Amino acid sequence: MNFKSIVIVIAWLSVANAESLSPSAQQILEGARISATLTKLDGGLNGKLRNNSGSTPITLFLKGTDIQFQFAENNGPWRIFHMRIGEQNFNLFEIIDGKTIGFPPEKIVQPIAGTDLTYEDLALRFFYWPNPVLEATEEVGGQLCYKLRIDKPKGSLGRYEVVYVWVHTKFGAFMRIRGHDKSGGLVKEFEVEDIMNIGENVWTLRKMQVATCDPNNSGRRLSITEVTFENPKKVAPRGVR
Repeated sequence: MNFKSIVIVIAWLSVANAESLSPSAQQILEGARISATLTKLDGGLNGKLRNNSGSTPITLFLKGTDIQFQFAENNGPWRIFHMRIGEQNFNLFEIIDGKTIGFPPEKIVQPIAGTDLTYEDLALRFFYWPNPVLEATEEVGGQLCYKLRIDKPKGSLGRYEVVYVWVHTKFGAFMRIRGHDKSGGLVKEFEVEDIMNIGENVWTLRKMQVATCDPNNSGRRLSITEVTFENPKKVAPRGVR
């Protein structure tokens, strides 16, 4: 299966456009992993996380299963984090004064800079879970999409037990993500609002909403963070790569 180099990131990432008219769920997920490497980009993505508390600048670098991000909270110094991702393992480190310091695995579910985005969300951890299932085709915002179900592997950490991903049937970009808890309640929802063309047939996320939901109240939205990115610049990440 050949995939075109059309990429969208949410922390943040998407599925490359498959030439086949009926790709399998595994092919779609493999396309997401290929897209996640961002091998077509020389630098990182600079953007902001905005909510009622204010705006937090963020920079994101992705190279396959190695992800580095930095943010400056409340106009303070930049904090630098590094993540290594696998189907079962999720290793998170903070780089302080050139030293790499490990974090407890439980930290992946903590909010970043007081926003609705967690470390798990930023990495789109569930794109690395095995055995996805293609459930149906549905419309999202008037666009026909594949609906994928991905169940968390036994023994893995994280708040989500089941994640649903809607992927555009023509362009391969994800349009919506919903994460559910053990009881099936909606915990988090991601809605893509805009993407940008950065050249050479590569597309990247420009704007997305991330909403924290009440799983015990029909998924009612409790708070929302807006994620926006600028055109990527050719800059290198600091610290561990």
